[in-house]
Amino acid sequence: MGTELTGPVLRVTALSKRFGGTQALEDVDLEVMPGEIHALIGPNGSGKSTLIKILAGYHHAEPGAVAELDGEPFGLGQVAASRHDRLRFVHQELGLVGELSAIDNLALSHGFARTAFGNIRWPEMERRTSALVERFGLGIDVRRPLMTATPVQRTVVAIAAALQGWEGRRGVLVLDEPTAVLPPGEVARLFDIVREVRDAGAGVLYVSHRMDEIFALADRVTVIRGGRRIATRPVAELTPRLLAELMAGEEMETAHRPASPSGPTKPVLEVRDLWAGPLRGVDFDLAGGERLGITGLVGSGHEIVPYAVCGAHAGRVSGRLRLPERSERWTEARDASGLGLPLVPADRAGEGVIGDFSVGENLTLPLLDRLRSRSGRLRRRRESALTQDWIRRVGVRTAGSGARITTLSGGNQQKVVMARCLAGRPPVLALCEPTAGVDIATRLQLYDLIERQADEGMGVLVSSSDTQDLLALCTRVLVVRDGRITREIRGRDITEPALVHAMEGTE
Repeated sequence: MGTELTGPVLRVTALSKRFGGTQALEDVDLEVMPGEIHALIGPNGSGKSTLIKILAGYHHAEPGAVAELDGEPFGLGQVAASRHDRLRFVHQELGLVGELSAIDNLALSHGFARTAFGNIRWPEMERRTSALVERFGLGIDVRRPLMTATPVQRTVVAIAAALQGWEGRRGVLVLDEPTAVLPPGEVARLFDIVREVRDAGAGVLYVSHRMDEIFALADRVTVIRGGRRIATRPVAELTPRLLAELMAGEEMETAHRPASPSGPTKPVLEVRDLWAGPLRGVDFDLAGGERLGITGLVGSGHEIVPYAVCGAHAGRVSGRLRLPERSERWTEARDASGLGLPLVPADRAGEGVIGDFSVGENLTLPLLDRLRSRSGRLRRRRESALTQDWIRRVGVRTAGSGARITTLSGGNQQKVVMARCLAGRPPVLALCEPTAGVDIATRLQLYDLIERQADEGMGVLVSSSDTQDLLALCTRVLVVRDGRITREIRGRDITEPALVHAMEGTE
């Protein structure tokens, strides 16, 4: 661990939390040592998010829980400044305001430097912010709105905000799914940042669904399932299979490789000369039953392809699209929304679901015209039957179709979004980062669901920066670099080294 201090910097014992009739956590113990990266892993709905929210003061723990920082007790569920000097958080949503600069975002939590007359000392604020972010070497312009920054740059700003005023102190940095939308090259850079925090003597509590990250980064791992702590083990004593079995509660096969289509099939989607954002004249065909991957580094344009094809890209788009089984006519890419192709978006919370709506309302929202009578009234029985059918088909774990969508885990919300897309029986399903923030067991369920659609003849377009998705799902992968398709990889040639080299341009 690289530290002379032997006691845990964070200790939590007998942590329980109940929401109505649901026991979210039950007698969970957790210790994080100084100079340790401690991973927290478990299936969706296991209680990870609840535990983090209790540490952050968002929820109150049940009576009997005890928490200590460096041996000093503190009240769980109480937001105390003295405690938060040593317990800092970077949440999955990052908690940043995209319209504001890095300077403004850091000032939101620690205030502005001011003159004796109360005026903001902008040169001093720029110097402070630059000093915090430049240590990570990403060339962030601290004066520009964060909406113009890359995902890893925004993650770095969130970490810098969490570490303000923390230099030289013992404490714990809590990172909740920090790599959810980062490509491999940026993940490695973020790992270096996390190790730097650990090497300075702090403890790091690292929440992740991605098994490769646990083995690459963590010293110890705690597995929780069903609200209980199942095990805490040194990572060096585990294998991926053993860790997956601890998570799932049963033996499970973690390898998942797609079979190639049995024979040549006709295209269900043709794309020609597609320009959008950084994309510069992209051409490709998608066959029925094919699972086609699109990947690349951040900014390459790969993540824009499914949005442009489905008519959901906010910027200018040009090019032509055709669905040969429907019509011989080409459609201008700017009119792609008229084709009605569904999209599973990358930002599930911001683009995929409406938080105030129920599970059923989220699922049937684009299908309301089909569910109305001739008089225009919604046929509730038909809506309920459709909802229950798709909840069963995709395996959504919910208290009922009337439950608010935000009561579901991230993986189950993703299943609802996919069910909504599939209920219209489209010829093409487009997905962007389909397993971001999803645990291993649910990831495998999503893989099986996608594979079943392809087996039934649907064309599947998968844009992902996660090589696990590409390896598990895709029968063909197109690599985008600088806005153009620079490499096509098929079948057994789809390997992690081949993907990474093609993305980085180092073949």
